Amino acid sequence: MKNNFYTKPFLCTSILFVLVLFLPALFFGQQVDTLAINLIDTAQTDSIPTDTMLSPDAVKSKVSYKASDSIRIDLQKELVYLFGNSEVYYENVVLKAEEIEISMDSNQVVARGKQDSTGKYYGEPVFTESGQEVRSHEMRYNFQTKKGLIIDAMTHEGENYIHGAKIYKTPDDILYIKNGKYTTCNQEHPHYYFSARKLKIIPDDKIITGPANMVVEDVPTPLAIPFGFFPNSNKQKSGLIIPSPGESAQYGFFLLNGGYYWAISKKLSTQITGDFYSKGSWAARMITDYRKRYKYSGGFSLEQSTFKNSYKEFPDYSETQNFFVKWNHTQDPKARPNSVFSANVNFGNSENYQNNFNSTGQQYLSTSFNSSISYRKSWSGKPFNMSINGYHSQNTVNKTVTVRLPEVAFNVTRIYPFKRKAVVGSEKFYEKIGASYSMNTKNEVTAQDSLFSTRNLNLLQREFKNGMKHTIPISTSFKMLKYFTFTPNVNLSEIWYLESVNKSYDSQTGSLSTDTIPGFVRGGSYNAAINFTTKIYGMYQYRGKVIKAMRHVITPTIGLSYTPENNIGLRSYTDTNNVEHQYSIFENGIYGKPNTTEAGLINFGLLNNFEMKVRNRKDSLGQDTKIKLLENLSFRSSYNMTADSLNWSNIQIGARTYILKKISLNFNASVDPYALDSNTATGAVTKVNESEWSRSGRVGRLTSASLAVGFTLNGKKTDKPKESGFGTPEELEYINANPTAYIDFNIPWTLSMNYNVRYSKPQLQSDIVQTLNFSGDISLTQKWKLGFSSGYDFELKDLSYTSVDIYRDLHCWEMMFNWIPFGPRQSYLFTIKVKSAILQDLKLTRRNLPNVF
Repeated sequence: MKNNFYTKPFLCTSILFVLVLFLPALFFGQQVDTLAINLIDTAQTDSIPTDTMLSPDAVKSKVSYKASDSIRIDLQKELVYLFGNSEVYYENVVLKAEEIEISMDSNQVVARGKQDSTGKYYGEPVFTESGQEVRSHEMRYNFQTKKGLIIDAMTHEGENYIHGAKIYKTPDDILYIKNGKYTTCNQEHPHYYFSARKLKIIPDDKIITGPANMVVEDVPTPLAIPFGFFPNSNKQKSGLIIPSPGESAQYGFFLLNGGYYWAISKKLSTQITGDFYSKGSWAARMITDYRKRYKYSGGFSLEQSTFKNSYKEFPDYSETQNFFVKWNHTQDPKARPNSVFSANVNFGNSENYQNNFNSTGQQYLSTSFNSSISYRKSWSGKPFNMSINGYHSQNTVNKTVTVRLPEVAFNVTRIYPFKRKAVVGSEKFYEKIGASYSMNTKNEVTAQDSLFSTRNLNLLQREFKNGMKHTIPISTSFKMLKYFTFTPNVNLSEIWYLESVNKSYDSQTGSLSTDTIPGFVRGGSYNAAINFTTKIYGMYQYRGKVIKAMRHVITPTIGLSYTPENNIGLRSYTDTNNVEHQYSIFENGIYGKPNTTEAGLINFGLLNNFEMKVRNRKDSLGQDTKIKLLENLSFRSSYNMTADSLNWSNIQIGARTYILKKISLNFNASVDPYALDSNTATGAVTKVNESEWSRSGRVGRLTSASLAVGFTLNGKKTDKPKESGFGTPEELEYINANPTAYIDFNIPWTLSMNYNVRYSKPQLQSDIVQTLNFSGDISLTQKWKLGFSSGYDFELKDLSYTSVDIYRDLHCWEMMFNWIPFGPRQSYLFTIKVKSAILQDLKLTRRNLPNVF
């Protein structure tokens, strides 16, 4: 039942109309269904001017109401009673309750719930205005003044939940609360709250409290505040960042990550924090995030720190200065599809994460830092594309840094110059001939990280290498004799340098001098190749109940390639023994030197694939299952027809497969077909032009091999309903970018393991390197999760870096415990904190830091 009315317009007319409706029932005994009554909207009556007859106390807008059970109207008292799932609508106000009473005289509405047979209330009032929702035990609201009184209420503002014994609502939507509770727990009976006698809620601004103390599980705590200001808006707010205290035996007492957050605008924010240690060490960092929706997003961080070990008066005193720069920039693919700029910069000194208390285990174990800045441009409808890149790679083990700035690449995708625009009949073989072009130029230097300073710029500049390389591949492919694929190709390449090498030998002093000669030099080369390939299928049918068939696919390849002798750029000098030595003027070039040796190669390749088909034992008409026994088993080698000795190249073997679709196996090996000879006098070992088969009966010597085994197992994912979750695109994007910051209880357990073994024996000495890493987690209950990460060091015969994590979901709180049981970073970190970002500083942290870094 739904009704509309204006209070006190044409009251007499309304009473007369109701009497006319009820009189037939009185005289003729007809039943009138009260749920079918519709009061006329008198504002739509044209016979009487509404501006002269409306009462000044009338509400400005239409009031609509409905109820699922019944509606009763008391004309004498001018009251309307709604029973059963009652709803009232007025402008942007929605009121729902089990029972609602509307006064047409005072424009007031009263809503309340109802008790069931067990004494439990149901259908209690829910008041919503402009998206702000208030739940209560009883509620009074005036349509005219827009004032309200709410008894035993709870309202929800973003992540804030406020409970109050009485809430007074003003016309400007400000709520005054008496005997209130502030919390971020969404339970009807919150696990924790700040209890205050007075609270004030200003929509889309703030929540203000008077003196309040924290209550946990209805137990008051000594934690109290004289007043409180809590954010109540989706807008960014600037504010202080409270540091985390602690103590270290090496650096003394400390405060970590204290500072200020500056919300400059919706698109830009900056966080300035620092660490302070009582023994003189310090760290400062600045993190800036920016975002323009549908355009780009990114962040920039700069960190500087100084760590002092011991005291200046002691002999073991040391001081380490660290810095690190990070920058990431991502452009929305839809912003400019043909022009994309991206950046991922990680640059700093190698000890930064070794001395940093705030570094993660992954950062601590990193042995390299890589950076790239890229701009890519393509032309719609054209085969051209260009990229400009900057690159940086830093090895923290040998302290070397490689910087490539800039690197420019221009490419022309494959075009078919002989293809007809209007194809008539079948395609000719020459129409399949395609060509492409690529140009690459770069400027690169590799040096020790100590040279990368302002005082060494001149020295560093002389170490840069640069050049340009052009490549034109021309190829085609077509069928021959129905089953064979014929692929001829020609490759043209040329290198350009702005300097060359000149070597001269001084016979008087017996010294060799190498000079760098400035000036443009070029060198070109080319090669041609022809390849034939086909596929051979083998099938074996089974009559068993399980296995239906086995299939073996063989892909043989044979090819012929030729590279002519190229003497361009070759020079020579003669030493005092009258021995002539050749060298290339391009040998120090960034792209190396052109191939100067003639080579005529016959290339061999054999690729194998094994599959098995298993019958469907549950349904004879169902689809059979294919199982890959061996995805790839390959053999490759070549024979050089132009070489005078050692014609055969190493035999390369590769294999890859999956066991039970879970365990991955990758195997690679290299076999040298030639034997070794050792000189007992000098101890030198050389390869001789004699096959290993003739000596030992073996195909060759195993010079290198590697095996990688890995698997990831997890329990069946359970889709449980979320009590509260992240829904905005920005929040989901952050979760996807930081998956380790969130715990997924929907996966009961996971286990990952990776084992690698590498064997190397180029001559007589062999070397074996093994690594084993494993990690996983298990949900002990729906609230407890245990995670671990470790490995095994086969040289030290001990566990490698190990970390244990324990997580407890406490609904509106969370507990985390990280423990590194041994090693140089032996420590623990215990944290219990509120989940909500509004009260992110409401936490308890205990840590025991390592003594040595």
